Amino acid sequence: MRAIPRPQRWDSPFDPNMTDADVNRILSILPFSEMNPDDFPPSTPLHGILHNDTRIRRYQSGDIIVREGDYGDSAFFIISGAVRVVLDGLPASMLGRLEPKRKTFLQVLAQLWRNPKEPEVRHTSRDVDDSGVQARGDAGSATRIFLQNVPGVLDAHNTVQLETGAFFGEIAALGRVERTATIFAEGEVELLEVRWQGLRDIRRRNRTLKEHIDALYRERSLKTHLLATPMFQHLSEDEITEIANQTVFETYGDFDWHTSYQTLAGESAASRLAKEPIITEEGHYPNGVILIRSGFTRLSKQFGHGHRTKSYLGKGQHYGFDEIVHNWRRGNDGGNSAVPFQYSLRAVGYADVLIVPTPIIEKFVLGPDPENPRLPKELLPPPVAVDEATEENVQELTHPEVDEDMLELLVENRFINGTATMMINLDRCTRCDDCVRACAAAHDNNPRFIRHGPKVGNYMVANACMHCADPVCMIGCPTGAIHREVTGQVVINDATCIGCSTCANSCPYHNIRMVEVRGEDGDLILDQNTNAPILTATKCDLCIDQLGGPACQRACPHDALRRIDMQDGMKSLSDWINR
Repeated sequence: MRAIPRPQRWDSPFDPNMTDADVNRILSILPFSEMNPDDFPPSTPLHGILHNDTRIRRYQSGDIIVREGDYGDSAFFIISGAVRVVLDGLPASMLGRLEPKRKTFLQVLAQLWRNPKEPEVRHTSRDVDDSGVQARGDAGSATRIFLQNVPGVLDAHNTVQLETGAFFGEIAALGRVERTATIFAEGEVELLEVRWQGLRDIRRRNRTLKEHIDALYRERSLKTHLLATPMFQHLSEDEITEIANQTVFETYGDFDWHTSYQTLAGESAASRLAKEPIITEEGHYPNGVILIRSGFTRLSKQFGHGHRTKSYLGKGQHYGFDEIVHNWRRGNDGGNSAVPFQYSLRAVGYADVLIVPTPIIEKFVLGPDPENPRLPKELLPPPVAVDEATEENVQELTHPEVDEDMLELLVENRFINGTATMMINLDRCTRCDDCVRACAAAHDNNPRFIRHGPKVGNYMVANACMHCADPVCMIGCPTGAIHREVTGQVVINDATCIGCSTCANSCPYHNIRMVEVRGEDGDLILDQNTNAPILTATKCDLCIDQLGGPACQRACPHDALRRIDMQDGMKSLSDWINR
C-alpha cells in the first residue's frame, strides 16, 4: 500500500495564475474591502477563497460573456468598464448555436442513397459570418464568441447597461439553472469571475452579499417559482410576496456530483445512500413544504436495517404538503392524530430546495378553518396512511407499475436526469439492428448511440444521450456550440464546435464522443497548424432535423425501444412497461 495526501478542495484553483497581488487588489475594492476576514473560518479564509475560487477576465467590445440558455456555474463582478444585458433575446445564430431546419420528406428519403460512404463527413466551408457572430482567441477555454456589429445590436434590441461594481450571473451560478439573458462587453471590461463554490462560501459568511443575492432571487425568480406550484396559484400578489419573504433557501449535496459519479457507482447501495445528505428525515416534525428548485432527491422509507426507495423528486416537485394538511385537518394539536414526515428526503448528488414554513402554509394556503379551506378542495390531498411499515406496505408505497429493482437502478445511476432516456425491452428486441441502421442513415452513416448499458430484469438503459434536465455537459463550453433547443433537445453546432472535449469530459454517462471528421472526399480533415486530425463532439440529437422524431424509435419493428421522459413521475415509463 502507498499513502498519499488526502485531496483538498483547492488542489485545483480556478486560475493557477492568480497572484497575491491580484487578491490584494480585489480586497481593496468594494464590497470586498468591507468584508471582515474574521467572519471566515481558518479552513476557508476570505483571502483563500479569492485566491483559489476566482479569476480575473478581460473582454473586448462585443465579447459575449454569458449567453441566454446556457447553464452557469459562476458569477461575475465588474471591476472596470461596462456590460450590456440583452433583455429581448438574440437570434440563436448570433450566440454560436444551431438554427435547425427540418428536412423535407424527399430529403429524408434521399439519405438512404446520398449519404457519404465514410462516417462523419463535414462540409469544410463552414462560414458563420452572415450570422453577425465570430470567434476569437486560442482553442479551448480562451476561445470566445463576439458580436461583429455592437451598434446594430444596441439599435435593434432592448438592452440595459451594468457598470463598475455590479454583480451578475449569481442566481444561475448558485442554482445551476439557465442564464436568463445574454450579456456582452461594451468596450473593454475587466471582470472578476467567481465560481459557485467561492460564491457560496462568501454568501454564507457575509450577510450583505447574502441579502443582496437573496433579494435578487426573491425579486426575479422566487415568485415565478411559487406561482408555478398549484397550491399557491389562488393567492394574491401581496400574499405571494409575503410567502416569498418567509421562504428559506437551502442547498444539499455536491454541486459537482458528476465528477465523483463513476466512483460512487462502484460502491455498495448502503454506502451510496449514506453519502446522500438528508433534507428531511422520516419521523421528524413536518416543519414546512420542501420545493425542489433544482437537482434531484430520493424519497425513501426505513425498512428493517435499511431504506427502500419510494420515488424521486425533481425540479418543480415538492414534499411535506400531505403531512401538513393531515395535521391541519386535525387541529395540529400535537396529539396522537398528528403525523410526522412519512419518508426521508435525500439529495441525489445535488439539490437546491426552498422551504416554506408550516405556519405560512397554514395561514395563506389552507386558512384557519378546515371546514372551509382557502385552497380548492380538489387540490387537498387525502389523509396520510399511518400504518406501521411492513414489507407489503412498503411495496405498495413504491410505484406499483414499476419494478422496485428498476426504480433503484434509475435513481442510483442518475438516469432520472433524462428527458429522453433510451430504454430497450430485451424480451421484445430481436437484435435486428434496424434501430442502429436508422440512426446511421440520419447521421452521416455513424450511429449516435451504443446498444449496451446497465440492465435490470428484461430491460436495458442504452448508452445514448438522455437530453438531461440538468445537462452538466453544457457548463463550460467556450463557444456555446452545445446548447438546448426550445423544444428540449441538447444539440451541438458543428460550425462552432472547436473540439475542446469539455462537454465529453463533463458528461457523467459517457454519452458524448469526440470523433475525427472527414471532408467531402472522405479524407480526414487536418489542423493546418499541427497536421493532426480535427475532432468534433458528437451525440444523439433526437433527430432534430428528421420528420417524425427519433429514427431509432420509429425504426424498431417490435416496439422494443422507447425514449422515456423521467420528469413526469415515471408515468411515461410505467405506461410503456404496462402497455
